[in-house]
Amino acid sequence: MSELKYWIALSMLSDVGPVVSRKLLSVFRTPESIFTAKIDDLLSVDGVGINRAKNIKSFSSWKDVERRINVLEKRGIKAVSFGESSYPEMLREIEDAPIIIYMKGDIHPQDRYAVAIVGSRKPTPYGTSVTEKISEDLAAMGFTIVSGMARGIDGISHKSALRAGGRTIAVLGSGLDRPYPPENKGLMDKIVSSGCVISEFPPGTPPDKENFPRRNRLISGLSLGVLVIEATSDSGSLITAGYALEQNREVFAVPGNITSPTSEGTNNLIKRGAMLTRKADDIVEELAPVLKGFIKSKEKAKMEVTDEEMNLCNMLTGEPKHIDVISRESRLPSSKILGVLLGLELKGIVRQTTGKRFYLA
Repeated sequence: MSELKYWIALSMLSDVGPVVSRKLLSVFRTPESIFTAKIDDLLSVDGVGINRAKNIKSFSSWKDVERRINVLEKRGIKAVSFGESSYPEMLREIEDAPIIIYMKGDIHPQDRYAVAIVGSRKPTPYGTSVTEKISEDLAAMGFTIVSGMARGIDGISHKSALRAGGRTIAVLGSGLDRPYPPENKGLMDKIVSSGCVISEFPPGTPPDKENFPRRNRLISGLSLGVLVIEATSDSGSLITAGYALEQNREVFAVPGNITSPTSEGTNNLIKRGAMLTRKADDIVEELAPVLKGFIKSKEKAKMEVTDEEMNLCNMLTGEPKHIDVISRESRLPSSKILGVLLGLELKGIVRQTTGKRFYLA
């Protein structure tokens, strides 16, 4: 616990980012040694000027550090430092990997075989169906699916991986106690039980707009490659693709209708050299040199349906039905129904389309 204190304190230094922190650690080995070092020794480290050295020596927010540790314990959040073996192997490779990450769930060694799937927050039916198919197929082969738990393509990719019985990792742009969007709290709980939810932002951090481009480097950093499915010309998904190129990761893109704004970003990626992707096998073929016989064959487990789930299924057809209509017909609150429907989605029995409308798969 005392060692964790110094890792958190190092991450709290406003003018000492991940790159400089790693330079300091390469010299002083432990965060505690950084805080106890003499100012002249700090100045000998590349990138540490007099102002940074003084800020390190004058750090006094130890009570804030203790409060943060208490919050972590109370909320069941793990803090994993760059120096621990449980730190994600792929993430450790990128130059500006955070020196501490906050986690719910667990990282497994096989999570190094991960593919990120990102895209539009308002996907078309085409984008939705492609995401479901590719994410399910990759997860069934044993790949971990990484995304940002946002509305649209992100959430669909997580759900599809879970539906296939696979692992998935969500990277948030807020503290783990402030999941965004809030309606994905139930999905987050499902991800924790079959993967991991990660953030470099401490508990209490709100989902501020500027956090999301920053978190995108972690989505690509955790993965062997990034697949973009539907993106406008100014989509945040393109930022993730840019980070992937900087990190020497592969970039994949699904082609779309040339007249659709939601395909403009992906079509431009392909024009600039991204791998044109139609199915999961396209990704596997491109990544083959690093997979080394990793691909698995999985059979879908038989799904059991509860009486509560069956009652809702009996109210649904192949035509999308709005959540408010389902609530009236079932005489149950929407919050309760959404939880049951999420379970049915993960079992592959129900699908969700835009506007919180649900139908039988």
